[in-house]
Amino acid sequence: MISAKDPVCGMTVFREQAMTAAYEGRTWYFCSELCRRSFLADPERYLGAREPSEIVSPSARRIAYFTMEAALDPAMPTYSGGLGVLAGDTLRSCADLKIPVVGVSLLYWKGYFEQKLDEWGNQQEHPVTWEPGGPLRLLPVTVSLTIEGRTVVVQAWQYEPVGVTGGRLPVLLLDTNRPENAPEDRELTFWLYGGDERYRLAQEIVLGIGGVRMLQALGYTEIDRFHMNEGHAALLTLQLLRDATPVGSTEWDFAAVRRRCVFTTHTPVPAGHDQFAYDLVRCVMGDLLPLEVLQMLGGRDRLNMTLLGFNMSTHINGVAKRHGEVSQEMFPGYAIDSITNGIHSVAWTSEPFRQLYDRAIPGWRTDPFSLRYAISLSNQDIWDAHVQAKTRLLDEVRRRTQRQLNLDAFTIGFARRATLYKRADLLLSAPHELIETVKQVGALQILFAGKAHPKDEPGKEMIRRVVQAAKQLERDVTILYLDNYELLLARLMTAGVDLWLNTPQRPLEASGTSGMKAAHNGVPSLSVLDGWWLEGHIEGVTGWSIGSRTMAQKPDQPEEARELYQKLRWTIMPMYYRSRDHWIDVMRQTIALNASFFNTHRMVQQYAANAYV
Repeated sequence: MISAKDPVCGMTVFREQAMTAAYEGRTWYFCSELCRRSFLADPERYLGAREPSEIVSPSARRIAYFTMEAALDPAMPTYSGGLGVLAGDTLRSCADLKIPVVGVSLLYWKGYFEQKLDEWGNQQEHPVTWEPGGPLRLLPVTVSLTIEGRTVVVQAWQYEPVGVTGGRLPVLLLDTNRPENAPEDRELTFWLYGGDERYRLAQEIVLGIGGVRMLQALGYTEIDRFHMNEGHAALLTLQLLRDATPVGSTEWDFAAVRRRCVFTTHTPVPAGHDQFAYDLVRCVMGDLLPLEVLQMLGGRDRLNMTLLGFNMSTHINGVAKRHGEVSQEMFPGYAIDSITNGIHSVAWTSEPFRQLYDRAIPGWRTDPFSLRYAISLSNQDIWDAHVQAKTRLLDEVRRRTQRQLNLDAFTIGFARRATLYKRADLLLSAPHELIETVKQVGALQILFAGKAHPKDEPGKEMIRRVVQAAKQLERDVTILYLDNYELLLARLMTAGVDLWLNTPQRPLEASGTSGMKAAHNGVPSLSVLDGWWLEGHIEGVTGWSIGSRTMAQKPDQPEEARELYQKLRWTIMPMYYRSRDHWIDVMRQTIALNASFFNTHRMVQQYAANAYV
């Protein structure tokens, strides 16, 4: 038997028994599916030449970034969607820029869920099957906390994103699946966004209170800023308040805690903010703080995690300019800033475009702002890279569905969480319009993807409507709904389609980042003017709009659908088929104007300047 070294974890494996993957003309060998998928997601991370990685001691970390979910690795089911993807990209950019951050999240043994769709579009949810290992390391330290009067022991797994400059960043994934815990407590880190209110509150206790205690136990004693990525982690402020107050004292040092905390809100609707009845809080959390203190900080009737975070933070921000304004209207008593989201440029740029940028824009990996120089890229180079990215996407579609799509056909991508306000079915609301467009202009292919929350029946019904419409239109328009949308598929879709579509109901799109990912691959957007697109849209230059910029009147869905169809038929598809040079101009401008700005390097630098320092 011939042995080889796994490039991800460094283990020696026997080739005859190993899992394999092909890259750059050779075969690579892996000890597990986890390592194989990690490699395929970002081969250069494991093979590329980099400066030696720096190991920074815990005492040198000054910022703790708390998040309920984080998309760190395609093989690790520690995320469900946009919030987790943003967190993962944020941590990667912090590693690139060597910002002294430590990440804190939870480890989920059964993940969010794996989605399977039957031929009618009925969603079935299955647990994710995986074992922590490979790039994860179990730390030899535990902490304890009290839940429902029981002692719960918490352990931590460490994952270390390695930046393109060699910087390492520790991410602690908290876990209660230990033999000394009661069965119901071992399951607290099984499911992401699963269970009832009691389960959710217990998870947030593990994240916020357990996270602070774990940092202390591991020697992270010099944390200046605790950054809460949404309200799930707001209970950390209560632990900090306890720590800042002498034993037996009733003089709570709110100001000391407030100076150390930063809060980012992502939710533009009141119903989206976690709230818990005080009876439940007392039952699950116990007497960490007196009830009157909780009511003062988190609301009189229910513990509102967003209010708790707001009241205990020195800096609060939304995730786009419009979202900051909406949040200010929702919470008029608070000063709410905005820092527009971004995406990690290297992680979301497809291999063909990476190679193009490496040749033409040296230094873009460490300074994504230099992508503005894409304005000088040649038409042929841009188109060649796009065709390669599109080919890779269609190959994956064929592997998943056994359907061979047309490389030359105009292809639209729509991939979002399947919930009503995302309006995945707006494009299909008038099927005859699509048929006429195909007859007049040319072939059309549409790729959908996205999971509905297991309890979101309207979202599941929307998936069924899309699948049913696909059956009705199959003679004229090729429409596929790809199941189990995850990081690897997202990277292929955002890079490989010709147009990215986004149709949320305004003003419910806090930011959105999928169009930013598309922009890094020269894919323009057709989108409702909400979230980040209000800042990235220049009509006919970086893409096209649906609806008005103003919110003076309630959005008119039939009118938005008409505008969508008109722009497809009379502007967008004719440009693609009949004026290819003009189309590539839009691709080039999309990269130069949007990819150069809407990235997490710029975003993290804004946090450092406006919130951390």
